[in-house]
Amino acid sequence: MAEHKHGTMDIKAQEKTFEGFVRWSVRVVVFSIAVLIFLAIFNS
Repeated sequence: MAEHKHGTMDIKAQEKTFEGFVRWSVRVVVFSIAVLIFLAIFNS
């Protein structure tokens, strides 16, 4: 069995996936806040 050496794994795919997840999450949060502000302003 091959020994694993810390810090040698290629993590570019994981970094790209995480970056996309963070970008998507930020957009959802901004959209949700915008909807809540819209509802608060135009609530009658």
